[in-house]
Amino acid sequence: MSPKLLDNIHFPSDLRKLNFNCLSKLSDELRQEVLEIVSKTGGHLSSSLGVIELTIALHYVFDTPNDIIIWDVGHQSYPHKILTGRRKKMGTLRQRYGISGFPNRSESCYDAFGTAHSSTSISAALGMAYAANKKKLNRQHIAVIGDGSISAGMAFEAINNAGIMKDINLLIILNDNHMSISPPVGALNQYFNNLMQGRFYANTKNVENPKNHNTSHVTFFEEFGFKYHGPIDGHNVTNLVNVLRKIKQKSGLNFLHIVTKKGKGYKLAEKDPILYHGPSKFDLSIGILTSKKNSHKTFTQVFSNWVCDMAIYDDNLIIITPAMREGSGLVEFENLFPSRYFDVGISEQHAITFAAGMSCDGLKPVVAIYSTFLQRGYDQLVHDVAIQNLDVTFAVDRAGLVGADGATHAGNYDVSFLRCIPNLIIATPSDENEQRLLLTTCYRYNGPAIVRYPRGEGFGVNIDKELNSLDIGKGIVRKYGKNIAILVFGTLFNTAKIVADSMNLTIADMRFVKPIDKELIISLAKTHSAIVTLEDNSIMGGAGSAVLEVLHENNLYTPVLQLGIPDRFIDHGDAKQLISEIGLDCNGIEASIRSAFHKFLL
Repeated sequence: MSPKLLDNIHFPSDLRKLNFNCLSKLSDELRQEVLEIVSKTGGHLSSSLGVIELTIALHYVFDTPNDIIIWDVGHQSYPHKILTGRRKKMGTLRQRYGISGFPNRSESCYDAFGTAHSSTSISAALGMAYAANKKKLNRQHIAVIGDGSISAGMAFEAINNAGIMKDINLLIILNDNHMSISPPVGALNQYFNNLMQGRFYANTKNVENPKNHNTSHVTFFEEFGFKYHGPIDGHNVTNLVNVLRKIKQKSGLNFLHIVTKKGKGYKLAEKDPILYHGPSKFDLSIGILTSKKNSHKTFTQVFSNWVCDMAIYDDNLIIITPAMREGSGLVEFENLFPSRYFDVGISEQHAITFAAGMSCDGLKPVVAIYSTFLQRGYDQLVHDVAIQNLDVTFAVDRAGLVGADGATHAGNYDVSFLRCIPNLIIATPSDENEQRLLLTTCYRYNGPAIVRYPRGEGFGVNIDKELNSLDIGKGIVRKYGKNIAILVFGTLFNTAKIVADSMNLTIADMRFVKPIDKELIISLAKTHSAIVTLEDNSIMGGAGSAVLEVLHENNLYTPVLQLGIPDRFIDHGDAKQLISEIGLDCNGIEASIRSAFHKFLL
């Protein structure tokens, strides 16, 4: 067996020593390396397989890390990590204390900017380009952005700003693979298709004169001051190198349009790039076994079933999602109700105001969104929905810690940033059946309402088939014990129940953070020596803080122990391990209670 070229490449400086004719062989080796790593660790596969040749070409042509590359979205950065000194650590990908699944400034000098959320690369690269100009630094600034990411408003804001800035070097590379996570949507995707109706560049001649591209009119990007090059084949590494060398000689604003295939080089991923977007461990020779069923329904599946059932009952129900069709469990809904389903792409701000507009005319929009992405539509939630008290329901998935995706994707803050907003209802179901009940309750409320639930499997409880509602703002005591009452907001209830049973404590399922059940809190404070609040949200400003406010309002001084997410970013790792580390498993909860309230325990 001939030695691998990859074995002698520890950093990009080693790559740049290779003969130009060796790059195709290196591409094959790097693609196989990514496949073998992700099959053993899990992670984002399809997107990384699609940028193998581009990654090699960029590091071959540009003087990284002096020249800056920003990957957008960062889940396509695995080949980049392998070539920049982290190959031996890739076996720890997305594991506790291991390699992050996204670019991370604290991990490597080659990771110029953290990009776990999309559409930020052009803004960041533009800021760095201005700083370089001001400090008289000689370097290139490259933003590699996917066709799904460039459709977001922030990318256009940056392009608009770049067009009036002088004497900066900025290269935007559009990685056009006709995919984000879900299939592409919107008029911009149609525009890219129009640009590609001619042939790819066969060589670099047209780069000498970017006006020779295959469209008969000036492109959108040229109107903003960029020199447009392309589209070219993103899997022809030698041509990529030649094109990038030509562009490197051109100062100012440049835009390179490359066309790639998500999942390139692994037939199963090419055939189903969505399935292989972020797989768990799998056998390369067999692929992902989709027939395996979860032992319990996931919270996402419960939402999927609920929204289809409610849509049959209410013809005014409309679903809106910002590019999270599969992740939010909406494939079946789209199949059943295509005219009532809207994937607006990576445009969280638009998604929320779009829903607000629908509500103004009597429709009943449901916005299916991850907690971490709801942060991006905060102003619209306040200004366009809450102030106008519009009837929009938010199904907020991925609440709490999410594990391998780390701090950038954790839903640790939504209770804190939501409960200060007037007019909102915030529900925190404790299990799958409570989730269905609270979704119905919040949907039938004539105003803005939020139901937050975590990623992953539920607890196997029986789920009501009917669309029943609960009393808004009312919790329920599930078990009475002695001296100490645990008030639980969300799915940590089942863990707390084990602790309450073993210690003979009272436990309440609070159900709502807002409006919070003041009567229940006051009653438990008066009949117990101490209170414990438990939530999978930041302790600061969370549900526990709401309990303290109720006690303060009523001049009650019952001691309170707040348990939740501490005031620090929690890195990637196994979710159960992370929960244990921050003391929210059974042992941690019991230890905290014994430490704080040992004098009240009999």
